[in-house]
Amino acid sequence: MISWNIENFGKSKSNEEIAYIATQLNKYDVVAVQEVVAGYGGAQAVARLADELNRKGNKWEYTISDPTTSTPSKTERYAFLWKSAIIKKIGKAWLEKKYASVMEREPYLCTFEYNKKQFTVVSFHAITKSKQPDREIKYFKYFPSAYPKLNLIFAGDFNCPQSHFVFDPLRKMGYSSALVNQKTSLKRSCKNGVCLASEYDNLFFSKSKIRKLNSGVIPFYQNFQSLKEARTISDHCPIWMEFSLN
Repeated sequence: MISWNIENFGKSKSNEEIAYIATQLNKYDVVAVQEVVAGYGGAQAVARLADELNRKGNKWEYTISDPTTSTPSKTERYAFLWKSAIIKKIGKAWLEKKYASVMEREPYLCTFEYNKKQFTVVSFHAITKSKQPDREIKYFKYFPSAYPKLNLIFAGDFNCPQSHFVFDPLRKMGYSSALVNQKTSLKRSCKNGVCLASEYDNLFFSKSKIRKLNSGVIPFYQNFQSLKEARTISDHCPIWMEFSLN
């Protein structure tokens, strides 16, 4: 699966940009997208992306969240896309209303089935670093007991490195991060060949339920002349994890 905070994903993305994004995502089976524009053009951009993916030989389906319940200027949507021949969506995806008052953009959850085994992705876009995202992330420790039957994978842009103590309660429950010491957000410009700024995006999974086979980031910015150009797509790299279900 792959998770990507695609900055300001909406009507401002050109058809060429959508086609480029589809090329990056096509080889994965499940896609979690954060930062879909809540207003006009956001849901349409996800539909345009699904159309583009469908032209590449696989049938894709998608689901889009309602706008999150935060202040109007910060509200966003989330989206999931998946290859329907390989992955089945179970039930309806949902925004986690229980934490809407303490998380600016409450997470979006969806359960998928692969080879008769299920997993539930908790897609999340935290508040910015200056606002202390750990104030939101700390509530994730309640999710495993709230959903004891679900195999949870927390995915997205946490605006916070995996080494932060706020993730310790999840670690104590047997969760592990797919990426360690891997920066994922883009700088404004590369300095001495260093183009990535912060270790913000990650996937957290239960080691007893999931075996990680491989993981990484897609350094898509290398396809562009400059970071300024790359940032018309996004200011974050997509992150991915290949895994098997125990």
